[in-house]
Amino acid sequence: MDDQQTAPPPVFDFASRPDYADFTQAAGTGRRQPLAGFDADYTDIVDYIVRCTHKIWEEKAVGLIYTHYAHNVLVHYSSGIMYGREAMVVNTLQRIAVYSERRAYADDVIWSGDEQRGFYSSHRVSSVGVNTGYTEYGPPTGRKVHRWGIADCFIRENRIVEEWLASDTLTELRQMGYDPVALAKRATLPVTHHTHGEIDRLPTGQQAPEFLRVPGAHEDPQGFIRAVLLNLWNARLVNMVREHYAPGHVAFVPDSRKLVGYGDYENFVITLLACFPDLSVTIDHQCVQGDEARGHRVATRCTFQGTHDGYGPYGAPTGRRIHLIVISHHIIQGGRITQEWTIFDEFALLKQLHGQQVR
Repeated sequence: MDDQQTAPPPVFDFASRPDYADFTQAAGTGRRQPLAGFDADYTDIVDYIVRCTHKIWEEKAVGLIYTHYAHNVLVHYSSGIMYGREAMVVNTLQRIAVYSERRAYADDVIWSGDEQRGFYSSHRVSSVGVNTGYTEYGPPTGRKVHRWGIADCFIRENRIVEEWLASDTLTELRQMGYDPVALAKRATLPVTHHTHGEIDRLPTGQQAPEFLRVPGAHEDPQGFIRAVLLNLWNARLVNMVREHYAPGHVAFVPDSRKLVGYGDYENFVITLLACFPDLSVTIDHQCVQGDEARGHRVATRCTFQGTHDGYGPYGAPTGRRIHLIVISHHIIQGGRITQEWTIFDEFALLKQLHGQQVR
């Protein structure tokens, strides 16, 4: 699942910024891509992921989860794993009840695969809604919420088999009027009786980290992003920002932060490394769309692990280990990164640091 797509480009290429009406008007007009086993009204894999999300969440056809998810689907969050289609139905109903006027705007879908091997999609969504329902944190606040999220899905024959979610939950809670740190301290975590092993950032022992050769962005856009990220985070080569990011680069990161330029982004990286001095990044999946003329769009799913041994925005060091799903979308133009969305659940991070361990 870690290779570039070989099927023809989909009609709905987000480089052209399609409107949702373009999807609905094309529904049922015939295949624009081989989709064995998929419902007849879907034209290609981008149409599938955009419109099935709309049907379930905005049209409230929640029962379509039974035809669009595998019975034993695995949904991965930074806070844990949800197993099974029935749990997905319950979770969706509860989430819909929290917000009225909910809209999930598809901002991009970067994908790979085909009907034989299955498809992998990375779906970036800008969600808005008004908190008019009860949550585990209290009664409705009546406040409007906007946050970014990215959902990575592995799909076969009309069914999502496995899903990985990264969303800016911290922003959601702040906009609802809550103090995320106070909520994190009230959270309960199971007591673990095992010890952690070493974090695999360095080869072994006292050896230095590997410095990867960075291929040309147009020659190998996936390899370019992979090498930049591993050099930046694992090898601590923060100079990668000025070398491979465009001047005026814009990045959207958790807590509704918009970073502009080298200084903002370098500070984002260094602050995380200062809080988690042994932070290690593992790249789990990538896919790419685009070409040299229009630029490339690369989706990368990572795992971040680290120990909270430094001071910073998450409070005094707790010595606790964190584990996060981090999903990034990068836009490459002119051989450099010009835009980026890097999303992870910062509230899940706070709970891992400050939650109460109970038996």
